[in-house]
Amino acid sequence: MRRLLQNNNGQLYVSQLVTRYVSNSGAGSALHNPQKDQRKHQQPKTTTKSDVSKGDKHCSKYCMGLVEKYDYENYLSTLLLPKELRPAAFALRAFNVEISRSVGAQISEPQIAKMRLKFWYDSIDKCFEPEGSKSYVKDQPVLRELKRTIGARRINKIYLRRLVTARERSSNQAFETLRELEDYADQTCSSLLHLLVELSDVKDLQVDHAASHLGKAQGIAMLLRAIPHAGRQQSVCVPLEVLVKHGVSQERILRSDRTDKGVEECVFEVASVANSHLKLARQMLPQVPRQVRKIFLPAVATEGYLERLRRSQFLLTHPSCIKRDTILPARLFWKTLFNKY
Repeated sequence: MRRLLQNNNGQLYVSQLVTRYVSNSGAGSALHNPQKDQRKHQQPKTTTKSDVSKGDKHCSKYCMGLVEKYDYENYLSTLLLPKELRPAAFALRAFNVEISRSVGAQISEPQIAKMRLKFWYDSIDKCFEPEGSKSYVKDQPVLRELKRTIGARRINKIYLRRLVTARERSSNQAFETLRELEDYADQTCSSLLHLLVELSDVKDLQVDHAASHLGKAQGIAMLLRAIPHAGRQQSVCVPLEVLVKHGVSQERILRSDRTDKGVEECVFEVASVANSHLKLARQMLPQVPRQVRKIFLPAVATEGYLERLRRSQFLLTHPSCIKRDTILPARLFWKTLFNKY
């Protein structure tokens, strides 16, 4: 070994030996590889514009998927809107879907439903806060997309709040009059249509009247469609004054017997109110600007359901009234070609 460390003059290569040992050891590798030390102390990445755009695209796709899953008919109608209005419209409809899902546990867990509604109500104010303020909005995809919509366009906070406060009504609380039923449909569906109209920057009294009538028709039709899926603890949407008038109980409405003429008269009276509002909304078509008419395309699905209900002798449990309308996409496209609703 000593011979290996000596040269011809008898000098030891101690420095070479030490160098080789240090370079092969773990501690020495840090001395000769300073880049590894620098990697350990790298600063955290900063968020770039590309990262923000990717997050916005993810939120936009999330809202579209949410509406497609839980509100398919309005999903088809929203797809036919102008490209510049589509993302904002999906954000509003996704927000409405989330609120509707929040009251799903109202029967078994009413306190949880109230807390969920409180969360969405408080989130509206968060979305209207300045861009630099820190909040949980950016972590929730629907709220993040809604905040982006509010920042780009003028949205009335009152209509957003009405969407939440209307759902505070208990699901086992019956409507007493037809007027009360119309008011509920106006707060839920008409408010959303008013928000969609605001996206187009159109301010017209006739447009507001048309949106109010269409929202009432759509809301009443949706409540009728929900009766076959209602539980025994839930109250049906047929008002008490109509039930008393025809001597029908809520239990008979839920059974929906084909031979029960009293139930048929009750459903007919409620459906007639929805149909009258739909006709009033369509009578205002000449006064509605062309760029707003596509927002009123949900009238096509509402008309289709009321027509199927009429053909089935107002039997809510008829298969044609429960199944999805397969020709709705074609009918929507046909109305779009002629710029009608």
